[in-house]
Amino acid sequence: MNNRVRALRADHGWSQADLAERLDVSRQTVNAIETGKYDPSLPLAFKIARLFGRPIEAIFEPEV
Repeated sequence: MNNRVRALRADHGWSQADLAERLDVSRQTVNAIETGKYDPSLPLAFKIARLFGRPIEAIFEPEV
């Protein structure tokens, strides 16, 4: 799954640790999501979308 988490995080000036704290996950989880090694659960994807004020489909998209 492709995602824009890294770009959105950078736009906000947050480190991976900052984002992890806001999402109540580990920094390693944020890193794994950003690098595509881990697809977040649906509740976590909604939490990310709410945090950035975007619809899920504007952040995550399936690989074709």
